[in-house]
Amino acid sequence: MERSQERDGSEGVAGREPGGGGLRLRREIGLWSAVSLIAGCMIGSGIFMSPQGVLVYTGSPGASLVVWAVCGLLATMGALCYAELGALVPKSGGEYAYILQIFGSLPAFLVIYTFVLLFRPAAIAAVSLSFAEYAVAPFYPGCSSMPQAVLKGVAATCILLLMLVNCWSSRLATMLTNVCTVAKVFSLLVIVGGGAVVLGQGRGYTEAFLFAFHNTTQQAGRIGMAFYQGLWSFDGWNNVNYVVEELKNPKQNLVWALMIAIPLVTSLYLLVNISYLLVLSPNEILSSNAMAVSWGNQVLGAWAWLVPLAVTLSTFGSVNGTFFGGSRVCYVAAREGHMPQLLSMVHVHRLTPTPALIFTAAVALVLVIPGNFSTIVNFLSFLGWMTYGTTIGCLLYLRIKKKNLPRPYKVPTIIPVIMLLASLYLVLAPIIDHPQIEFLYIFLFLLSGIPVYFLLVYFQCQPKWLQMATLYLQLLLEVAPTTKNVD
Repeated sequence: MERSQERDGSEGVAGREPGGGGLRLRREIGLWSAVSLIAGCMIGSGIFMSPQGVLVYTGSPGASLVVWAVCGLLATMGALCYAELGALVPKSGGEYAYILQIFGSLPAFLVIYTFVLLFRPAAIAAVSLSFAEYAVAPFYPGCSSMPQAVLKGVAATCILLLMLVNCWSSRLATMLTNVCTVAKVFSLLVIVGGGAVVLGQGRGYTEAFLFAFHNTTQQAGRIGMAFYQGLWSFDGWNNVNYVVEELKNPKQNLVWALMIAIPLVTSLYLLVNISYLLVLSPNEILSSNAMAVSWGNQVLGAWAWLVPLAVTLSTFGSVNGTFFGGSRVCYVAAREGHMPQLLSMVHVHRLTPTPALIFTAAVALVLVIPGNFSTIVNFLSFLGWMTYGTTIGCLLYLRIKKKNLPRPYKVPTIIPVIMLLASLYLVLAPIIDHPQIEFLYIFLFLLSGIPVYFLLVYFQCQPKWLQMATLYLQLLLEVAPTTKNVD
């Protein structure tokens, strides 16, 4: 660490506070990289796998398209609320930073406890498993079920590779996100164009649109589960809020990035779903495990292999973006004293949060072992909307208690009210209509964070072996504490 104080290279200078302060993360994310980060996280495996689930739960093509449109609207309104919070609390960390600032230490700790140990690593594990399914499929032609050991080995390799990329350079990780985003947007445009060609040739299943709302479900719980499936495909709309301290001109670029990326992705999702419905019959949709692959077999013929390749790139880029944002939340929480101090440090040469990245990867690798993609999605969405609802509550609280607070950006009050009501519905409807034991497990896990908070944070019971381990790992990893990037 002594050497880092003496370095005068451009990389080291860029990572220091003006006036000779401590290490900090660089502001390397411009507007289009921020757009790419949001779109890259949102466009993962969901749009290639979730449409079937949305259709099954809603019961009709028309209702499924409405669900997709409303999911996009919810993501946009949520992003507007988060943009205001990001301007009021210009810190990385997203929900954690806002809840800590407004509701205090214990609620923020419970958020970070579930986020770091369950939510974000489980999301990485789920998308890595879907990446493995598509990456391995060409080596097992005609095989309906591939060896689980192979799938989980490939998923683990994906996680480890992206950990190394993110540890090596934040700029390299951002470039990888940009490349994958371009590839996945292009692949979605191919699906949209293919659907238009089929329609123009008069070969499409237009009956699905003539009786669009026939058999639509009336059950609140099933509608809630349909939203879970759809919203999974929009997960990542808040990812840029996790890296505000690395964003160039954050007060302006945060809002612009959200307003460009989310409507773009929503439009693509709607057009892709219409293309699926035009090309595939109802029976083909319901029997397909991967609608995009079935679509490719129908439309692309000998070029159908492009679809699995596109999904592989898409999921790989999504894991990278999730890794990038998730490690920053872990890093910020450690800086605030809610996680071990080691996780708040950055590499003295690379200026990347290496310990937080390694920790996130380790937990994700553990969750890959028992993980199953379809099982994880609903319960991650449930946990996520609990957190989103609490965060929107922060904004409403500030509107009531601190009306005169200077706001560089402000959304109409009706938007956070709608978002709060939507969050309550998405959390309560599935529990009331279709209760499952897994929901109880999530609540118990959340409650288990209370004694952990009082033991490790409030009373600061830290054994000496942990302090010694922190010291040795700090020397081994060549990391040092940081200062905050706040404009």
